[in-house]
Parts: sequence; C-alpha cells; structure tokens
Amino acid sequence: MDVFVYGMVNSMIFFLMAVGFSFVYGISRLPNFAHGALYVLTGFITWSFINKTGLPYWPSVIISLIIVSMTGVVIYQFVMIRVRGMPISEIIVSFAIGLGILEGLRLQGIGDFKGFIGPGYVLPPFIDGVVSTSWVMIDLQRLLIIAVGLLILCLMWIFTHYHRIGMALKATAQNERAALMLGINSDRMANIALGIGSALAGMAAISVMPLGNINCESGYNVLTNAIAVCVIGGLGSWRGTALAALILGLSTTIMSSFGGTMWNRVLVFGIIILTLIVRPSGLFGQQKELEERV
Repeated sequence: MDVFVYGMVNSMIFFLMAVGFSFVYGISRLPNFAHGALYVLTGFITWSFINKTGLPYWPSVIISLIIVSMTGVVIYQFVMIRVRGMPISEIIVSFAIGLGILEGLRLQGIGDFKGFIGPGYVLPPFIDGVVSTSWVMIDLQRLLIIAVGLLILCLMWIFTHYHRIGMALKATAQNERAALMLGINSDRMANIALGIGSALAGMAAISVMPLGNINCESGYNVLTNAIAVCVIGGLGSWRGTALAALILGLSTTIMSSFGGTMWNRVLVFGIIILTLIVRPSGLFGQQKELEERV
C-alpha cells in the first residue's frame, strides 16, 4: 500500500512537471526547452518575496506565477516568434534561454558555483502535518500535490471546453490552418499558450519544491522528466501525458522500493526506448507511425 500511495504522489509530480510542456507543444508545436528554468525561477522568486521583502506566502506565490507567466509571454513575443516553424532553431533558442536563466540563478547562490553556496533556499510547506493510518503514513504536503494536480486537470478541461479563449486554443491545436480561416490568430494563441504553460511550470514548482530545496539542477531534471512523459504519452496529448505520468510514477516508486533510487533514471530512459520501438508516436500521439514514414 505504501508503494501504491507514494506511487500516485510521484505520478502526480510527473504530471505537474510535464503538463505545461505538453500544453505549449499541443497548441503551438513549440518545444519549450526553457520549461525547467521557468520552474526553478518560480521557486526563487517566491523565496525572494518571502525572505527579502517579508511578503506573506500566498501573495508571494500569486505574484511569482504572474511574473513567470509574463516571462513566458515575453520569451515568445520577442524571441520564439522569430524562429517559429524551424524545429531545430526552436529547440536551440529555447534551451539557450533556459540555460541563461539557470546559470544566472546559479550565480545568485542557488547551488554550487565557484564557491557560491546557497543553503536555506527552501520553500515552506503549505500544510504541516502527517496523516497516519494502519496501512500508510503520508505528509499533508504530498496529499496537496495530488489535489493540485487533479484541480489543474479539471480546470484545464473546463477552460478548453467552455471558455472562448480555451476553445480557440483547442481549435488551433486540432487544425491550425482551419483556425486561421476562422479568424483565430495563431501567433496570439501561441503567445497565450506559452504564458499558461509557464504558469503551469510555476504551479508545479510551488507544489513540489517544499519537498526539497531550490537548486538549478532540478531545472534540468524537470525538463528531462517533462520530455520523458510527453514522448511516452505522445506529444501534445492530454490523455497520454496523464497515462505516461502514471506509468512513470508507479514504476519509479516500485524500483525505488526494491532496487534503489539510483536505477530510476535508467528505468525512465528504458521505458522511453521501449515506447519509441513499439509505438514511435507515443501512446496517444498524433504523429505518423514509423511504418508510414519508411
């Protein structure tokens, strides 16, 4: 039962890390390789507001999410729009932006860089306490992660089915040319998508970072996990993202329980390789299958 409960928590962590990346790619076909950097940036901004200005926790979180969302909009408006439609350039440019953000934060003392060591970069948990039963003991912060993930999933479904902008985003994702014929501005939709995707990366940071500390290496790990989930589930597929997160969360928890955490990364990349061999487009991907391309 411990493995199952903590496996569900890890599955939701994988989902939160990947949902913003999947959302942006699903709408605009932009691989946002600055995703992990925006994750770390949210944690650092929140920590700064709390510890440098004395702002309460909730206002710090809200302001941080707004700042990171606007950062995503600026990245698209002034940089990504110039290379949109050139896949290799999109990857290189977005990764370069993320690298600049992470290494800039490293110079501020987050991590270890030329003697700059930043202890104390920790976000407090939203809820203190532990739930203990006869079959499992789990802290409330991890239960909150499950609640936040489910809430995001429900809100995004409602947004894309009932809100005008959400339906325009959905139309762009389904057929960009048809959406253009209906008067939907694809660049505006991509801009909105990157803003929302950045905010989702921030939500993941706010939910998950209280379990550890704020460090630059987590940015690279989050990006790797997001790509893994999207490759396995199918790029741009909500169902695939949720199912792949469930598979990776449960499998890594089982591996940690019986084989140790040092094998988790090997397991994740093994599942990626197996998926690409059996179903190159992912579980619910819409890309052409291998046999169609050969």
